[in-house]
Amino acid sequence: MNQLEALKKHTKVVVDTGDFKQISQFQPLDATTNPSLILKAVQMPEHQQMLQATLHSHPGASLDQRVDHLLVRFGCQILAHIPGRVSTEVDARLSFDTEATLARARQITSFYQAQGVDTRQRVLIKIAATWEGIQAAAELEKEGIRTNLTLLFAFTQAVACGQANVTLISPFVGRIHDWHKKAAGAQWDEAANAGVNDPGVKSVRHIYNHFKKHGIATEVMGASFRNLGQITALAGCDLLTISPELLAQLQAVNADVPSQLDVKSAQALDLPAVQFNQAQFRLAMNEDAMASDKLAEGIRMFCTDVRKLETMLQS
Repeated sequence: MNQLEALKKHTKVVVDTGDFKQISQFQPLDATTNPSLILKAVQMPEHQQMLQATLHSHPGASLDQRVDHLLVRFGCQILAHIPGRVSTEVDARLSFDTEATLARARQITSFYQAQGVDTRQRVLIKIAATWEGIQAAAELEKEGIRTNLTLLFAFTQAVACGQANVTLISPFVGRIHDWHKKAAGAQWDEAANAGVNDPGVKSVRHIYNHFKKHGIATEVMGASFRNLGQITALAGCDLLTISPELLAQLQAVNADVPSQLDVKSAQALDLPAVQFNQAQFRLAMNEDAMASDKLAEGIRMFCTDVRKLETMLQS
């Protein structure tokens, strides 16, 4: 049994890609995309026809509609290769505007529905886990639009998402690791901060245990992995979204992957219940330099890539 097969015994495996042609070999349950992954995919020669098809199919569409039509076109192709859900992201430039986020989420949902997709069962709308994004997600969930809150780096964000009853959160393991490694500089000890001691892994474990201890239904999906050790240290998490490159590495190694997380163990822990109102959320985020830095950086990066997609759709 290879490590990918062993991991699937404990955790739902999700592929993190916009290249639907890579998916079948790993047989994941779900798939996640983001503007950067779609930008990368649409520049591949084998996918460039997706751009042209979008333009030809929607000649009168506004620029934001063209972007969302392109995202949905990729999403529909991905859905043909998986049994579960695809995550499609709202324009990151709307991360601090609740009403605009709601409008774009509804637009993406309507585009999927026009293609005959059962959005309640098969689509998650990805939204950055800002306070405004979380409030938008709370409203969307009431409307039956399922959400995936992304760019999540802090326990504070996770708690607020749980309060909002979002379907799923994506805490970013690798980017947390990157920040701490850079901050430590020459003092960083890679071996001492590997596996279960990795700061990104610790963050996800804390969130998972808190949710299971207090019966919070929101699914926890570890994301943004840098190495196999981070993945295997989170075996047992609800879901893990993994790049095709790391999935291939897991597939190439014959070894067991023991479970590291489970509901029963979490329920036995002494963890206090926590809640945040808006003021408490903003203060806690301000106090967390890593989370503040990485959230802002992630939004900037996705904004840049959305603009690049717009340029391609205009040219």
